[in-house]
Amino acid sequence: MFHLNKKCFLTLITVILGAFVQAYVIKVFIQPANLLSSGFTGVAILIEKITSTYFHFSFSTSLGMIVLNVPVAILCYKSISPRFTFFSLLEVFLASFFLKIIHFPPFFDDTLLNVIFGGTLYGLMTASILKMNASTGGTDFVALYISNKKGKSIWSYVFIFNSIILLIFGFMFGWIHAGYSILFQFISTRTIDLFYHRYERVTLQVTTKKAQAVMDKYIKNYRHGISCVEAIGGYSHEKMYLLHTVVSSYEVLDIVELMKTVDSHIIVNVIKTENFFGGFYRPPID
Repeated sequence: MFHLNKKCFLTLITVILGAFVQAYVIKVFIQPANLLSSGFTGVAILIEKITSTYFHFSFSTSLGMIVLNVPVAILCYKSISPRFTFFSLLEVFLASFFLKIIHFPPFFDDTLLNVIFGGTLYGLMTASILKMNASTGGTDFVALYISNKKGKSIWSYVFIFNSIILLIFGFMFGWIHAGYSILFQFISTRTIDLFYHRYERVTLQVTTKKAQAVMDKYIKNYRHGISCVEAIGGYSHEKMYLLHTVVSSYEVLDIVELMKTVDSHIIVNVIKTENFFGGFYRPPID
C-alpha cells in the first residue's frame, strides 16, 4: 500500500510540474514565435487562431484542450487504464488552468532558438509524464492504446498527424511559421524517443551461482520466460550458471534489484535486442 501511495504521489507531482512546464512552453516559446504545439493542444491553438481571425470570436486554447480531450478520455479509459486516464486528464485541466493564470515574457527574440529550446523542453516534459504512466492527453490516449496493442513505438505516427495539422496551419496562416512548427514537432518527438523506452526490448545475461533461487524469484514476480545454461568460470574454474531473459527496457532496474535480493554477487550484462521473434508478455499500462 505504501509503495502504491508513493507511486501515486510521485505521479501527481510529475503531472503538476509537467502541466506547468507545458503552459510555460506555450506562453514563452510557442506563442511569441507563432508556432503550433503537438496533439490536441496544437489543435486547440489552431481553433483559437481560426475563430479569432475568421469568425470574430475567440475559442480559447485552454477551453479547447478540455473540450477535445474529455470525449477521447471517456472512450479510451476502459481500454487503457482508469488510473492513466485520471492523471492524464488532471494534466490537461492543470495545463489549461496554468495557461489562464501565468504570464511570462518571451525568453528569446529569435524564432529558431524558440523552436530548439521550446521543442526540447516540451519533449522532456512529455517523456517525464509518460514515464510515470500518465500523458498530456489527446493523441497520447489514442497512440498509447494502439502501441500497447501492437507493441511498437508510435511516436513517428504522432509526428505525421501533427504535421498534417501544421500543413493546415501553414495554408491558413503562412508557411514560414508552419515550417518552424514542423521543426519544433520533430525536435520534441525525437526527444521523447530518446528518453521514453517503454517499447524497447533488451536481453539480460545473468551470471550467478544461485540459478534456481534467482529464477524462482524472477518467475514469481515477472511473466517473461528465462533459460539457464551451466558454465565454468574461466578464472576461478568454479561451477556457475548463465541465465538469459528478454524484458522491456523500463523493467531492467527493477529486475536487477530483485535478483540482487537473492544473490548480491550476480553479474548482469544488458544487451540491446534489435529483433525478437516469439511470444513476449507486455504488462498493461497501470
